[in-house]
Amino acid sequence: MNAFVFPGQGSQFVGMGKDLYEKHPIAKQHFELANKILGFSITDIMFNGTDEELKQTKVTQPAVFLHSVISALCLGQDFAPAMAAGHSLGELSALTATRCLSFEDGLKLVAARAIAMQKACEAAPGSMAAIIALPDAEVEAVCKEVNEEVGTVVPANYNCPGQLVISGTKAAIEAACAKLKEKGAKRALVLPVGGAFHSPLMQPAKEELEAAIAVTEFQKPICPVYQNVDGAAHTDPEEIKSNLIKQLTSSVLWTKEVENMVAAGATSFTECGPGKALQGMIAKICKGNDAVSVHGVGEL
Repeated sequence: MNAFVFPGQGSQFVGMGKDLYEKHPIAKQHFELANKILGFSITDIMFNGTDEELKQTKVTQPAVFLHSVISALCLGQDFAPAMAAGHSLGELSALTATRCLSFEDGLKLVAARAIAMQKACEAAPGSMAAIIALPDAEVEAVCKEVNEEVGTVVPANYNCPGQLVISGTKAAIEAACAKLKEKGAKRALVLPVGGAFHSPLMQPAKEELEAAIAVTEFQKPICPVYQNVDGAAHTDPEEIKSNLIKQLTSSVLWTKEVENMVAAGATSFTECGPGKALQGMIAKICKGNDAVSVHGVGEL
């Protein structure tokens, strides 16, 4: 059984999607529609812009979404997932590719999400850090301790065994990183992001996104979609909407999602979109399981 997975913010690169645009009429049609919906030429930035232009939140999230969803469209009948999932932003790509959301509505929600998150970052500046080679329980314990002493810091992304990203105020992230290094973390690397994603600091963005989701039509997807907030499979539109709203302030349970997909029969994972980040994570989650293969779509 094949599972399709969709990457999140951070996988973008200049030139992404250009081959798709030039080779596939369906890609060109959807990229040009995206320019109209967004009100600016995102294709100019994606294909020929600078790294700095592409890193703008209002550009990054729609760019990764577009590359991912249009890659799936270009696969045609070869896009036949038994199940699907997306990492953070990628969850909206997964929901659109599996027809839970229309292309137009999916893109509008991504744009709304990006703007809401940017505003939340400006209102409450925060940070994130990747903690490498320390058991999850130890990271969780340090976060709880720092929460009480310094300020908000929480586990944000359970990416794979030995890699947990924490999120919170800058002071709390610094304090937590120091303590985690003392505990034996191989690395406690502060990430180049503008805010505390998947933490309580995203509450204002959650409220804005909830309003946008409330007026958006969701359909039953063509296959189960595993969601970040609980790692479980969902097909009910109301459940999907509720989980999508919670996602901005909740941890991304990626390891649990992948483990649950394998338990449900997934033997092949295809990463649909830019980069290879999810392929690397899945390989670590499924280490030693020769029954599972992992590959990517990338530029078709």
